[in-house]
Amino acid sequence: MDLKDLHKEYKKYLGKKVEIEGWIKNHRKQKEFGFIDFNDGTCFKNIQVMYTNLLKEFEEITKLAIGSAIKVVGTLIESEGSGQLYEIKAESILLLGGVDEDYPLQSKGRPTREFLRSVGYLRPRTNLFQAVFRIRSVAAQAIHEYFQRHNYVYVHTPLITTTDCEGSDQMFKITTLDMNHIPMVDGVADFREDLFGRPTYITGSGQLHGETFAMAYKKIYTFGPTFRTENSNTKTHANEFWMIEPEIAFCDLNGLMDIEEEMLKFIVQYVLEKCPDEIDFCNQFVSKGLKEKLTKLVEAKFTRITHHEAVDILKKADVKWEFAPDYDEDIAKEHEKYITEYFDGPVFITDWPKDIKAWYMKVNADGKTVAAVDLEVPEAGELMGGSQREEDYDKLVARSKEMNVDMDAISWYLNLRRFGTCYHSGFGMGFERLIIYLTGVENIRDAIPYPRTPGSCEF
Repeated sequence: MDLKDLHKEYKKYLGKKVEIEGWIKNHRKQKEFGFIDFNDGTCFKNIQVMYTNLLKEFEEITKLAIGSAIKVVGTLIESEGSGQLYEIKAESILLLGGVDEDYPLQSKGRPTREFLRSVGYLRPRTNLFQAVFRIRSVAAQAIHEYFQRHNYVYVHTPLITTTDCEGSDQMFKITTLDMNHIPMVDGVADFREDLFGRPTYITGSGQLHGETFAMAYKKIYTFGPTFRTENSNTKTHANEFWMIEPEIAFCDLNGLMDIEEEMLKFIVQYVLEKCPDEIDFCNQFVSKGLKEKLTKLVEAKFTRITHHEAVDILKKADVKWEFAPDYDEDIAKEHEKYITEYFDGPVFITDWPKDIKAWYMKVNADGKTVAAVDLEVPEAGELMGGSQREEDYDKLVARSKEMNVDMDAISWYLNLRRFGTCYHSGFGMGFERLIIYLTGVENIRDAIPYPRTPGSCEF
């Protein structure tokens, strides 16, 4: 049986024989008896297995090492010791898979996160990553729950693409050409001999393709892996990560912010309800005050200010900035932190300078800003970025030319504006940044099972 079911209905099994299979998390041995902390991975909470020297395999059992896979048959009883209400009194403990002496997680003490990244294939066995990756799993389910409850269609946009809103300089190139004998024409690679007959890339966003489905289904979302070539070694950047990207027809920027706020609150509440043990662990050992922060967000009203208003606040602040705030520039991490602390909660920053934003965003009436929005949250900074998309064909063409976008590559996207277009909006949320926020871990490398970052592609 699964340990999760045993914990859930333990009163039903008291006094009865149970059989479980899993791993030794800890082993405390004494002369006449011993205790094994056991877990099978179906829940965060362990169960204590007690055994005595009355078992004929007692000597062999005392030698079982942490990490070993075992099968336990015994009776669930009320515990006489402190720390647990019930435990299993073993009738037999069978070794299913032993552990060699060089098992990296055998040593005493808490291993560093840097060390655990070097043995990434083992780190899900530690308490920290048991918590982080279960929260990741539950958060993913929450995302689907939210969108499905609100009549969105889940769309699988392509990973291989010839068009991407991030631009080809941000995308990984793929090819079937022989790298040792690249066919050349006029000094450049001849992609006519490639599998697709043209340059192709691994996607950095599903947005453009998602918009095509929004024009048919009204509300859609994508949720899948994306890839960027950015050579950044910060704690919040990776070259492979997951993105959630809804696209909503008949939705303006204010409506988009309503959706972002509602969705985030739903996800946080869902995780708080489904992962209480994991959140408590992270609150105690990863980030003090995490639970309070998450609970506070669910109850908060998100502030909405313009980029210009945000810069006004930053310029008036009695702070010596590393990067001076500018009305025509992006805001830095230090600025994001100050703004969320200033308002003591999440903040939507809208109406950004058009010259620092993407070509598909709707230009505002002032001709200087676009209808774009970033959501800044305490501690994590930018969590979501979105905009109202330009629905006017002529304006989008002019803006694309102004931004030197390859018009041939986006002709199909432009055609959406000719064939039954409407005002529409969408946003993107990096899933790993959400996990950072939900768990308190500070590094994106600890929020994804196998991080792919510059100079590192292990396992």
